[in-house]
Amino acid sequence: MNRRGFLRAAGAGAAVGAAMINRGRYLLFGAGREYSARAVELVQRSTVIDMLAPLWISPSKTQKMLGNPENFKAEDFAPYKDSGINVFHISIGTGGPDAYLETLQFLSGYNSFLARHDAWFERVDTPARLDAIKASGKVGLILGIQNSEHFRKADDVDYFYGLGQRVSQLTYNARTLIGNGSTERRDEGLSDFGVSIVERMNKLGMAVDVSHCGDKTTLDAFEVSKKPVLITHSNCRALNPNHPRCKTDEAIKAMAAKGGVMGITMERLFVGSGSSVTMENVLDHVDHAVKTAGIEHVGIGTDVDLDGRDRGAARKKNDLDGVEYTRKIYNLTEGLIRRRYSKPDIRLILGGNFQRALTAIWEA
Repeated sequence: MNRRGFLRAAGAGAAVGAAMINRGRYLLFGAGREYSARAVELVQRSTVIDMLAPLWISPSKTQKMLGNPENFKAEDFAPYKDSGINVFHISIGTGGPDAYLETLQFLSGYNSFLARHDAWFERVDTPARLDAIKASGKVGLILGIQNSEHFRKADDVDYFYGLGQRVSQLTYNARTLIGNGSTERRDEGLSDFGVSIVERMNKLGMAVDVSHCGDKTTLDAFEVSKKPVLITHSNCRALNPNHPRCKTDEAIKAMAAKGGVMGITMERLFVGSGSSVTMENVLDHVDHAVKTAGIEHVGIGTDVDLDGRDRGAARKKNDLDGVEYTRKIYNLTEGLIRRRYSKPDIRLILGGNFQRALTAIWEA
């Protein structure tokens, strides 16, 4: 099918819901914003993976939906289907003395949610499911945790793998028995216990994530792991030097050498500190990561749900200026086109790179 035929077919179906308003421009879902035919085609032909995208950031909404999956209706599903994102990594941060129980509740809640809404969602936990999710018409969910304090011993990795967890961030922001988070005053790197956890994750095929880890813990993970290590959601410290959650060029290069991928975020604090922080600043981080690591090692990890972080917030300074988060993937794709990335390279950034890395990690 040629491009014109593809877009005509897509525009007629629920997968895109696009109406052509003039030559080469589409109005998506009646949202009042135009997108180029090229952007629409790229999103629709790609397996788009957002490697940090909770369905709901709001704790009360999460409790409502996971506490009783019947609360989630067809009208709630529509934004996810229309977002252009095929796979959401729905990782959250647990920790402290109740980390084991909190993580157990979170994963079991999502497994119940998936079982109730299996016509709409599917758990993505194998390379085969990742390959097939686009054609299935369902929205894929990767179960992950933004900390590893629930691993009290190495055998716990096996238990949570059995519950469907496929990504685990080694630390959140603070020090744990495994290593050090990015906001600790000192970072001595991975502990011996942390090394044993990485080794067990490698053995099972659970992805190691270092997004929140301190600088030395991050570098130690790349050195110790036998499989690619992911930075699912971070940005470049070279462009935002005052935020410890952003990664150094040294770390970005080490990630690439290990075969990993770095997901660029749309979290305002990680993007920039100026009075105006926009999608153009996000694209600057993409450009820098590509220059530092290579096009094969850059992806998306927006770190925000489809509502954005400012909805209902008292201080509205968490979201990017001028971004409608329900259409964030289309906005990003238009930006990549403006920056003159080729079609194959845009498809790598939208999901191809993370698909390759996850397949390498998950394979036995």
